[in-house]
Amino acid sequence: MEKLKNGLDRIIEIFCIIIMGIMTILVTWQVITRYVFNNPSIFTEQTAQYLFVWLVMYGSAYVFGKREHMQISFVRDLTKGNIRKIIDIFQEIIISIFVIMVMIYGGYYSALRQMVQVDAALQIPMGVVYSAIPISGVFVIFYAIYNIKKIILGQSEK
Repeated sequence: MEKLKNGLDRIIEIFCIIIMGIMTILVTWQVITRYVFNNPSIFTEQTAQYLFVWLVMYGSAYVFGKREHMQISFVRDLTKGNIRKIIDIFQEIIISIFVIMVMIYGGYYSALRQMVQVDAALQIPMGVVYSAIPISGVFVIFYAIYNIKKIILGQSEK
């Protein structure tokens, strides 16, 4: 499971780096066309917006996998030992329930419904953009299972 997690981490890292690089180029071109040529490019503006959505969704799944996400740990910090483990596992389960219901289930059906709507500028189905929600949800669930396993085995660093 460790190799699978490290491989998924690496894939998401590379994907986010590529997205960030493409966004930098697109936004630079957008600024040049807007202020130098006084003719903004609709293509680059829309593409950068959609890539930003993907960057946020996949980046947040990556951060969750690294357990570097923001959390309210007031109660957890007051405890030690097995109680802390139970609270950590409970937290992962609550997040997983939310992710399954909202991101995977809701995101899948939202993306499916949006497949018939085509973006005016790019001529791609909007469902392609929305597909980042359930896909990143699946990544979060994998990471939650991995984190629970690490907590139970006592190998959790956070």
